[in-house]
Amino acid sequence: MTTTARPSNFSALAGVRAAIIDLDGTMLDTVPDFHVAINRMRAGFDLAPITREQIALMIGKGSENLVQAVLALDYDGAGVAERYDAAMAAYQRHYLAINGQNSTLYPGVVAGLDALKALGLRLACVTNKPIAFAEPLLKLNDLYRYFEVVYGGDSLPRKKPDPLPLHTVCRDFGLPAAQVVAIGDSSNDAQAARAAGCPVLTVPYGYNHGESIHAIDSDGIVDTLLDAANQIRAQN
Repeated sequence: MTTTARPSNFSALAGVRAAIIDLDGTMLDTVPDFHVAINRMRAGFDLAPITREQIALMIGKGSENLVQAVLALDYDGAGVAERYDAAMAAYQRHYLAINGQNSTLYPGVVAGLDALKALGLRLACVTNKPIAFAEPLLKLNDLYRYFEVVYGGDSLPRKKPDPLPLHTVCRDFGLPAAQVVAIGDSSNDAQAARAAGCPVLTVPYGYNHGESIHAIDSDGIVDTLLDAANQIRAQN
């Protein structure tokens, strides 16, 4: 079934003074790292490896959800619960060992961040990735320097799609939500932004749990972060 694209509402970007940017699927393609870490974890349970395509459908909602979803491929609820703690520990160990080694920057990310900074925007990175994974990954790719604030999925009591991380950034910056745009690749980002009262832009190349990007309630789809910067500049 064909999904009808939502009309753009780039006028919502008028007055924007800051941006909250997602990490996985927005700035970096991290599926190759997940692929290595998850399959090393599965090997410890004598489970067959799974594909990158399978993993791409599972990421974006935090490590807890990812590990549970991976185990659920082979075990029932009781089996998942029995193995979860050991699986999570193994996954974290393996991921930390290879974090960033196989990930790649998406096109337009560095140029987009430079353009956003040139517009005078304050930048925050909000990801559902644990902060112990997120900060080293940003530093490895020379992205950490762009952000005043970085929140991981375990930095606050609730993660996206809850609006708390976005509300927290707005408070940190002393700005109303209407002046802080969220940029991400999935429904998590859009739902958090809508609940927080922030405008939201989506990129079409990320993961979004296997769902069409056109089904997301955002203010517009932008090809790259550089395109996002250009749209913001056009409205201000």
